[in-house]
Amino acid sequence: MLGYIIQRLATGVVTLFGVALIVFLIMRVIPGDAAVMMSGAGSGVVSEAELAQVRARLGIDRPLVVQFADWASHVAVFDLGTSLRTGSPVIEDIARRFPYTLQIVVLAMVLAIGIGVPAGVVSSWFAGSWIDRSLQTFTIIGLAAPSFWVGLMMIIGLVYFFNWSAPLFWEPFWTSPLKSMSQLIWPAIAVGLRQLALIARMTRSIMREVLNEDYIRTARAKGLSETRVVFRHALWNGALPIITLIGFEIAALFGGLIITETVFSVPGLGQYVVQSILDRDYPAAQGIVLMLAGIVVLGNLVVDLLYGLLDPRTRVQGARA
Repeated sequence: MLGYIIQRLATGVVTLFGVALIVFLIMRVIPGDAAVMMSGAGSGVVSEAELAQVRARLGIDRPLVVQFADWASHVAVFDLGTSLRTGSPVIEDIARRFPYTLQIVVLAMVLAIGIGVPAGVVSSWFAGSWIDRSLQTFTIIGLAAPSFWVGLMMIIGLVYFFNWSAPLFWEPFWTSPLKSMSQLIWPAIAVGLRQLALIARMTRSIMREVLNEDYIRTARAKGLSETRVVFRHALWNGALPIITLIGFEIAALFGGLIITETVFSVPGLGQYVVQSILDRDYPAAQGIVLMLAGIVVLGNLVVDLLYGLLDPRTRVQGARA
């Protein structure tokens, strides 16, 4: 098992290196110049000589290979550089914004798991009934509707019916938990609808398969109540694929919040990466994308380890590998 973990960690490092190289090159080939953005040359008041001085100060006049090697050497010691826009270390900017994104992810997954799993169980329990068909229709809508569109529709509805407006100050969770959650619940609902639909459909599919197993028929033959059969035996034994899906979706949510946070004007990581790209803030954009990729890689590793904890057969296979 230890060898398997080391192998996955090595694969993750290679993946992160590839992501770092790709995002570095993309930031250099997209239209725009960081020196122009910082010096205000768009107004026509900055000479080429002054632009050259700005490029030299930023270090973007050097060959790309040298720039990448310098940036990668700093990343290797967890130094993501200094933001060209804010003048602060990128890691500090991320630390200030990360709690908002994390809170949205947690709220979204609590809603998705708390509603999606019971909905999937009920749908499988009443398979073929109007309850099942209604829940299936809801999950199809949830999968088809993009989160940014759901967010826009929610904002329109909130403004029209409740005269809602985006907060001027987003309350941190540690200063006022209830107020912070009341502010972030709307983007959490918008982005969590898809996860809710996915979990509900996965739960229904797994439960339909498990409920036809021989040991379920044996449990019913023993006279166990249907509630205990469904929740204690069927759901528990079918939980592994559901947990796997939840793990992958949690990791994917961090990258999927970019547009939703921008729509709701949440000062999280999504808004930060969008603004960094627009301003050609190379260190900030590269650092945040690399961090989001690291979260996805770490999430996948955690899911693999959960397999080993929940399914002994996986541990045996990992040891043989």
